[in-house]
Amino acid sequence: MTNIAAQSVKQLRDRSGVGMGKCKDALVEADGDIEKAAEILRKKGLASAVKKEGRETKEGTIAFFEADKDISLLEVNAETDFVAKNERFQKFTKDLAEQIAKTKPASVEGFLKESYDIDTSLTIDEYRNLLIQSIGENIQIPRLEIIHKKNESSYGIYSHMGGKIVTIVEISGSTNEEKFARDLAMHVAAAAPEYLKTDDIPEAVKRKEEEIARVQIKGKPENIVEKILIGKIKAFAEGVCLLNQKYVKDPSLSVEKVVQNRSKEINANLKLTCFWRWKVGETI
Repeated sequence: MTNIAAQSVKQLRDRSGVGMGKCKDALVEADGDIEKAAEILRKKGLASAVKKEGRETKEGTIAFFEADKDISLLEVNAETDFVAKNERFQKFTKDLAEQIAKTKPASVEGFLKESYDIDTSLTIDEYRNLLIQSIGENIQIPRLEIIHKKNESSYGIYSHMGGKIVTIVEISGSTNEEKFARDLAMHVAAAAPEYLKTDDIPEAVKRKEEEIARVQIKGKPENIVEKILIGKIKAFAEGVCLLNQKYVKDPSLSVEKVVQNRSKEINANLKLTCFWRWKVGETI
């Protein structure tokens, strides 16, 4: 049996993230050659990942990274909340978010084929497989997005419940309104709007809500039916459209009114132009 130095085991452990015992076994199999041992671990990591591929991954975290001109968003899923809070898992997601902002991949598939910035001897997918082998749970990357910052706009980012929900709000008209935009991002996390404004609601959704409303008011006098319908559709919009929603910090005001008030306060033409709300597991 090949005598394996403890330093070699530690070196392979630091490089791969796999447990000491498995690293030593790989070194024994490779007759002490660290490069061969790393390749053995990669192959075993792939086999381990394939075995766990079908397991549900409903937990995880949403990571983001804000660069000068872009913001990256990334979801990484695991099987349990325990693993999602694991330090190595969290570091992996943050490193990936930073790399996305740097390389700007067009898809998850293309991103997985990139060399991992933290260890360029591995692709991101190969490192993911090693992490699966080490942690013992299926790990998946279902989505990523790159938000290109616009000139004369401010961006507010809010992470809720340790990355279970991440929201971003874009405010045009000023580059100095990050705090205000973040307050609105906190509202988005709490109120979960589906659309920005009433015009963004698909016609099919509007028709469905009108059908539901008509059933609810069946038997009412015809002369008040349309008025009731208008009221119900308005109430629906207040629930799902960000600009129509009552602001969580001051329910006496709509979000749109809050933006208008802020515009007057700083003498600028502020507009809430876009928002993002990502929640772990919502695409599964």
